[in-house]
Amino acid sequence: MSRITFLGTGTSQGIPIIGCKCHVCTSPDPKDNRLRSSVLIEHEGKRILIDAGPDFRQQLLRENIGNLDAILLTHEHKDHTGGLDDVRAINYLNNKALPIYCEERVKKSLEREYSYAFSDEKYPGVPEFEIRVIENKPFVAEGVEIIPIRVMHMKLPILGYRIGNISYITDASRIDDNELAKTWGSSIMVINTVRKEPHISHFSLDEAIETAQLAAPESCYLTHLSHQIGTHQELLPLLPNGIFPAYDGLSLECE
Repeated sequence: MSRITFLGTGTSQGIPIIGCKCHVCTSPDPKDNRLRSSVLIEHEGKRILIDAGPDFRQQLLRENIGNLDAILLTHEHKDHTGGLDDVRAINYLNNKALPIYCEERVKKSLEREYSYAFSDEKYPGVPEFEIRVIENKPFVAEGVEIIPIRVMHMKLPILGYRIGNISYITDASRIDDNELAKTWGSSIMVINTVRKEPHISHFSLDEAIETAQLAAPESCYLTHLSHQIGTHQELLPLLPNGIFPAYDGLSLECE
């Protein structure tokens, strides 16, 4: 049995956006409060986080997550890596560095953004990262087989991941057929969309639906949603059977 918990389902600014008074950002429905996109996947006894954005600490506290076995990073943008300083708490619990799996380009970005964590003479209490560089090839993270899925975020090549029967794709505007084939047979597929209209670096709603229908998972959940897509209740009737808007705190199980 595997479980996926949506820690955040919002786009880079989250919902509500600072200063915005639109009907989505002021919605009283808690399903319309969206932190930056991230999920926890529990599989074969391991807790694996995908992305650690600026809301990382808040997300783990909200869901009462006290420990992690590894972090997978999709790419280097701050809404996906900006919370990594708070790995310190997990370092303290385990008395060791936390394995972080990412591409070489992402590793170099972390070395710049978190230079104090890579210094030869580290200040006491800095986060401890054990960076493990991956490519678009299957690998094993803490005993769990991971299948990377190459997608394009405008011109930036980034990674989605398949863990067991869960496939997770975020920040994609294009996916080739051979990469989409890696998701076939998924019980749960997660895919990104930010709005109904075309977007330069993300799937539009129609594109996300079309991609999900080609992959044909048992169920599909939309994430990385912006306030431009409407409220949770407005989005529900626009979706075909088997496709649903995810929301923060949603937890699902599959074989």
